[in-house]
Amino acid sequence: MAIKLSEEEFKTLKGQGFIPQRGKEYFICRVITKDGNLNSEEMSVVSKISKKYGRGYSSFTTRLTVEIPWIKYEDIEKVKNELEEVGLYSGGTGNRVRPIVACKGTVCTYGLVDTQKLAREVHKRFYEGFYDVSLPHKFKIGIGGCPNNCIKPELNDLGIVGQKKPKVIHENCVGCKVCSVENVCRFNACKVEDGKIKIDFNKCTNCGLCIDKCHFKGVQLDKEGVKVFLGGKWGKNPRVGEVFSDIISIEEAMEITEKFINYYKENGNPKERFGSLIDRVGLNNIKKEI
Repeated sequence: MAIKLSEEEFKTLKGQGFIPQRGKEYFICRVITKDGNLNSEEMSVVSKISKKYGRGYSSFTTRLTVEIPWIKYEDIEKVKNELEEVGLYSGGTGNRVRPIVACKGTVCTYGLVDTQKLAREVHKRFYEGFYDVSLPHKFKIGIGGCPNNCIKPELNDLGIVGQKKPKVIHENCVGCKVCSVENVCRFNACKVEDGKIKIDFNKCTNCGLCIDKCHFKGVQLDKEGVKVFLGGKWGKNPRVGEVFSDIISIEEAMEITEKFINYYKENGNPKERFGSLIDRVGLNNIKKEI
């Protein structure tokens, strides 16, 4: 039987991370993670809460937050208090910067940046720092450690992807019959032609796998950092994010993120996603303004 709350009261609870379930008799508690991880103490508390106030289970969202379903209205404050004892809290809804999602690039063999450290920095600056900033719609940020794009950064309002761009040192290349650089490239971007290795940068994804594979140092690191994608979204009307620029530093990416969030806040129409704003105004025009 649905509990008797006004729509405004339901809206307030949802804004606090307690989402009404079907039938509006129970709530899903969405627990925020800063980088997609929970330590053992936090996991223990989530487990205890799910047993004590729910039905003994929890699940992860696509943004790597944790949801505990079957919470009764009268238990909401108790759940909040028990989460706060280990520094956890609920949230992650509404027209604001949403919880940051990052891949496992910190420990993954393909990771080019420390994604989880970066996620914690982005969480502090933009999720916590902009928590009271009302936006036209939700704003999602995804951080990928490499161009494998496991967490689909290009389908976030703003995506950050680790990059390592190679360069050929022509005088070092001896034209090996079996080229280790050519063999490691998954995109056929590296090819030996006329006895020398060449890189087709129209095919190269800056995954960095070819760097230092040559025994004679024929291919080395040219530039490393991140690539930023803007205006992506998933759902009923998917939109792949547009590339903001060539490789930039993490520090530059953080500054750009703040500028675009502020631009979105000031110029987006109500219920308009960031990608739709880009379609309406044009990315080049937005770049000029910021």
